Amino acid sequence: MAGATRTITINAPVEKVFDIITNYDRYAEFLPEVKKVSTSQRQGNTVQVHYEVDVVKRIRYTIRVTEERPKRMSWTFVEGEVMKDNKGSWTLEPEGEGKTRATYNVEMALGALIPKAIINTLTETQLPKMLEAFKRRAEAP
Repeated sequence: MAGATRTITINAPVEKVFDIITNYDRYAEFLPEVKKVSTSQRQGNTVQVHYEVDVVKRIRYTIRVTEERPKRMSWTFVEGEVMKDNKGSWTLEPEGEGKTRATYNVEMALGALIPKAIINTLTETQLPKMLEAFKRRAEAP
């Protein structure tokens, strides 16, 4: 499985960052590749999140998210097109003066016919852009 881990400092408190990363229904407002998101089967601190994203082509997939307010959010793959697996997490740590150290980790397995170059684009180009989008959203007044 291809994987990547990135860390970014966000000028917002942990609670605000957590609220943004767990407000799945609003992702399309600030993540251009996200076309549609919905949630279902919320039970306690777990929820299924259904995505429709446009990354090279439009892909649909579902993950099961576990929220550990306010420090961690992790997910596992349920089903989807093109993908065989997708698991990862956000870990949030206070960094003083209302800042948050946010670490995003993802491991993904795509179908056998998906070129390695696409996986590299996702982890090397799309991931940093996504983190910057979350940072901008959390730092907005």
